Amino acid sequence: MVASSMSFRPLAVPKSSYVNFGTEITNVSLENLSDADFSTIRDTLYRSHVLVLKNQAGLSPKAQYELTRRFDPLAEGYGHGKTLDAKRSVLHPDLKTVPHQPQVQVIGNGFIPSYEGLQDIKLTHPHHKKFHKHPIPEEEDLDYTRFFRWHIDAALYDLNPPRVTSLMAVSVPAGRRQTLRYDDNTGDELDVPLGTTAFVSSYNMYDILSEADKEFVRTSKIEYAAHPYIWMSPAKSRSDGLGMISEGVELCEADLPAIDPSKIMVLPMTWKNPLTGKLALQIHPSAIRKIHLKDGTVIDDLGKVREIVHNLQRPAISPRYVYPHDWEEGDLVLFNNHGVLHSVVGAFRDDEVRLFRQCNMAASEPPLGPDAVVAGA
Repeated sequence: MVASSMSFRPLAVPKSSYVNFGTEITNVSLENLSDADFSTIRDTLYRSHVLVLKNQAGLSPKAQYELTRRFDPLAEGYGHGKTLDAKRSVLHPDLKTVPHQPQVQVIGNGFIPSYEGLQDIKLTHPHHKKFHKHPIPEEEDLDYTRFFRWHIDAALYDLNPPRVTSLMAVSVPAGRRQTLRYDDNTGDELDVPLGTTAFVSSYNMYDILSEADKEFVRTSKIEYAAHPYIWMSPAKSRSDGLGMISEGVELCEADLPAIDPSKIMVLPMTWKNPLTGKLALQIHPSAIRKIHLKDGTVIDDLGKVREIVHNLQRPAISPRYVYPHDWEEGDLVLFNNHGVLHSVVGAFRDDEVRLFRQCNMAASEPPLGPDAVVAGA
């Protein structure tokens, strides 16, 4: 057997950072990945949750798809299914599908004459001014930015949340940095590279809760809205990107596509790591609708539901817990979609072209709940 040449090191973070996750991997050929090397990558992913595989510029969309599916071989379709076809979805403007590999999406900013069978496409980087209730003033836009939307990659209706997402940096604009503002009366700010993807650990999000809150999240479940990305489309986000402001503007059932009650997702608040057994507080705050308590009571006041979840999650997105990845062309990032939240960040000029590929697969099984038995954990 040929010895693996892969090299591993923790992600570089400032000394003041409390980020305790993430691994950089070099010297790996993903087009010809052995079962042994994949097993090592999988083990590392579930222990450190964000992997940055360097120098992967030659990776094809097919190989990206095959690697992503390897984490869940029974998975078949893209994580959002065909919901992106709904013109009213808040996700619709942000992604283009690779024609010959429909599980892989193209995202970014600027005009792309030709790429992987797509012609003359205009990519639009998600900008917080289209989603936040109180955006940063126009004159400050290129110097300051926000977390666009903290989220899990998941349809949250009908389809199980993907286990792993892969992000491939094809073209990255160089240079500028921005100051990320929370604008939530805390004064919190974070220096970030242009167009970063920000990550926080949902395991840390659970670990720093009080004992009473840990008990609450272990025994409660979240009910997500039907067709959540259409349902939320008239609403606006908090300035920290962590959930929506309640103004009663969400679409009513009559204005949504047909709803099959059996496809509405009710998921545990905490998801268990399949390797370590650790618990993650894993909630998509923008898509929540109700909280189911252990005694059978259901909290259905949307404003109250949002306030409860925000109070649980907000401490863990404080600047010291955030990893803002500084993208380089050829970076392939794999992340544990059952164990981190992430957010798009940044405001680009029209001439700053950014081209990425994203792939995730709707999982073959639901996430592991807090009572699941994990072998060897």
